[in-house]
Amino acid sequence: MTLPLDGLRVLDLSRVLAGPLVGQMLGDLGAEVIKIEKPGDGDDSRSYGPPFLNTADGRRTRESGFYLSANRNKRSVTVDLSKPEGQDIIRRIAQKSDVVIENFRVGTLAKFGLDYASLAAQNPRLVYLSVTGYGQTGQMADRPGYDAIFQAAGGHMAVSGAPDHLPGGGPTRSGLSIVDILTSHYGTIAILAALNHRDRTPDGRGQYIDLALLDSMVATLSHRGVQYLISGKNSPRRGNVGGGGSPSQAFHCADGQIVLTVGNDLQWQRFCDAVGEPALAQDPRFTKATSRIENRELLTPTLEAKFASNTKAHWLEVLGRADIPSGPVNELSEVFKDPQVRERGMVVPVVHPVSPSLPLIANPIRFSDTPLTRYDPPPMLGEHTAAVLREVLGCTDGEIEALRKIKAI
Repeated sequence: MTLPLDGLRVLDLSRVLAGPLVGQMLGDLGAEVIKIEKPGDGDDSRSYGPPFLNTADGRRTRESGFYLSANRNKRSVTVDLSKPEGQDIIRRIAQKSDVVIENFRVGTLAKFGLDYASLAAQNPRLVYLSVTGYGQTGQMADRPGYDAIFQAAGGHMAVSGAPDHLPGGGPTRSGLSIVDILTSHYGTIAILAALNHRDRTPDGRGQYIDLALLDSMVATLSHRGVQYLISGKNSPRRGNVGGGGSPSQAFHCADGQIVLTVGNDLQWQRFCDAVGEPALAQDPRFTKATSRIENRELLTPTLEAKFASNTKAHWLEVLGRADIPSGPVNELSEVFKDPQVRERGMVVPVVHPVSPSLPLIANPIRFSDTPLTRYDPPPMLGEHTAAVLREVLGCTDGEIEALRKIKAI
């Protein structure tokens, strides 16, 4: 069965997370993704452990969980970009590719003649994505940065975490590398749009995509950002309290926490009946969504006492019968045991060269006609160097050996 991007070739020069996640998504969708890595060390994320994948007999490998999360459905080729022969390999692969992904600092690849202008001169159809911290323009364009920097600078930390007056309050970093992950989604969308544009234009020309982590974070502020822009007021941190309804937050039960959202007045009526507090539904301070939000601090203590009186399972059953959106606050160990997660097939076991079973998180997209069934294991460092040089560039065994001798690969 064909996949949506069958026949597309992607040259992935990126490292760590945002860029590799773009390549992985395109690979999931069927593209051939050739991952270029530094000989000896490879992608920086290979060292981001523990944990590392173990062999069947318990020996630790160099395959970190971080690296494994972002590099399936790719072939690894080791190339030394500092050597002219290595640069030539990249140019030759780029001539036969549709997409290039890179996340080097601004100007780095131009020194090697591997920037968009140089490669597009040889292959005008090329779509070229550059992912950087601050973008290709602006006074900070040449500065480095990682995910946490942009969570802070882009406003995510300011709207995350508990209010200052509560214990542990203050701006809080996400537990996920959320900027990298969101940027990878923007990057994938941008590439698919550029490919569509290329294939609809008379000259079939590709284009350059300038994508910044900071821009992506600012764009993802969404309604919290627009609320500031129209009010001029900084958005308050609410911790685990939502802003789109009330009650809409986490509550402690006798054995853990649940989260629920009462999103409208009809749900409020059902909620009050379900939890055995019908009088709250008639209280004029709480009858309307706006009044419940305004009087949240008056309402919350009553509900906290109510939920603390019984278990998570009890309250989720009660709320489920009343059709109130709710769910448990799960540890990761609980997430992957959740019946719904399991039934949706969100964990996919694959055979890895050093392990008979590597569990990966599945792609969540469900196509009706082209299901995403391809889950090739993340490659070992340089695993496909010789094969790609033979198949894509037509190199002979002698030429490959000569490249190895000069350490270009």
